Amino acid sequence: MHPTLEDVRKAAAVIDGAVLHTPCDKGQTLSDMTGTDIWVKFENQQFTASFKERGALNKLVWLRDQGPLTGVVTVSAGNHAQGVAYHASRLGIAATIVMPRNTPLNKVQMTRALGANVVLEGDDLEAAKLVADRLAEDDGLTPIHPYDDAQVIAGQGTVALEMLADVPELDCLAIPIGGGGLISGMAIAAKAIKPDIKIIGVEADLYPSMVNALADLPPVRGGLTVAEGIAVKKMGRLTTEIVRNLVDDIVTVGEPALERSVIHYLEIEKTVAEGAGAAALAAVFAHPKMFADSKVGVVLSGGNIDSRLLASIIMRVLYRDGRLLRLEIDLSDVPGALAEVARIMGEAEANIIEVAHQRVFSQLSAKGTEIEVVAEIRDRAHGERVATALRYAGYAVRLPDHG
Repeated sequence: MHPTLEDVRKAAAVIDGAVLHTPCDKGQTLSDMTGTDIWVKFENQQFTASFKERGALNKLVWLRDQGPLTGVVTVSAGNHAQGVAYHASRLGIAATIVMPRNTPLNKVQMTRALGANVVLEGDDLEAAKLVADRLAEDDGLTPIHPYDDAQVIAGQGTVALEMLADVPELDCLAIPIGGGGLISGMAIAAKAIKPDIKIIGVEADLYPSMVNALADLPPVRGGLTVAEGIAVKKMGRLTTEIVRNLVDDIVTVGEPALERSVIHYLEIEKTVAEGAGAAALAAVFAHPKMFADSKVGVVLSGGNIDSRLLASIIMRVLYRDGRLLRLEIDLSDVPGALAEVARIMGEAEANIIEVAHQRVFSQLSAKGTEIEVVAEIRDRAHGERVATALRYAGYAVRLPDHG
């Protein structure tokens, strides 16, 4: 059965007091940058840093009300896992979570810390689901689908109830699509409350799974993405039908746009977003004409990002913005040579953060060495001035990224 607005409102009553009514605040700087009136729904402020708590709790309470439970089992790459683990523990229900072997370590550790039995099996979510199905049959556990489930969808729809209660004038919602549970629930609620509101779904370029499902095309195995939370290959039957009927359009965004939006949240909103959580904002930047002159509600759906990945994204975006410089310099392999390079770069106001020597795999004389220097700079023009200062001092300098 398709959930209705009434089901979403019932879910709101079920989760009230156990799940946060998160802020939906205007992003003034983001709005200025895009020419769009952006309002951010900060679902990363939930206890488990994701909207997934909503659907998980609504489903768990529904199952508990049906009768005694041996336990529940679900499959997840992280956020749904934490939502089920946390609220199952609160309700005294045993939870087993099957996670793909490549799930980020922070999500595995958090799920275990919340009291769930974590089973790491399978190379992807589809393989992990087969393991979960087997455990359900062998151990008498009740499966909870992470998105293709009426109670889960109704729970996720409470995000839209809150957004339209807080900012009734919103005329567009940008929502990330993984399996489709969030956008399905939100579309059901939003279209019933405000029929003319636009619902725009967002997928990663590498995983346009809902786009393909709506076109009756086979799913795509997209490879590695920073938005692993929406890297779902197979859509649900229920979610696909709801999206087909209620969602106005779906756009995709590439990895650079996802990475940059993670940094926009970090630098501008002073908050942490995982790749999937930043997808809706990335869509507004990547497809400005679609959102122009609109009052857009953007769902920051989750903030569970591995710290090492976040550090890598920060450095990659700094490089793309021209705030990191990489130089290859030929030196005599004698004492003081590196110090002289450092002096010249310091006088040119470049901050050296990394140096690597190459003495073996080089065409230079055995008395020479090639060094690779990475430095912080203000912009690309500043980088060119640093390279010019070194060349003026007699060094052979190459900027390998400039051709």
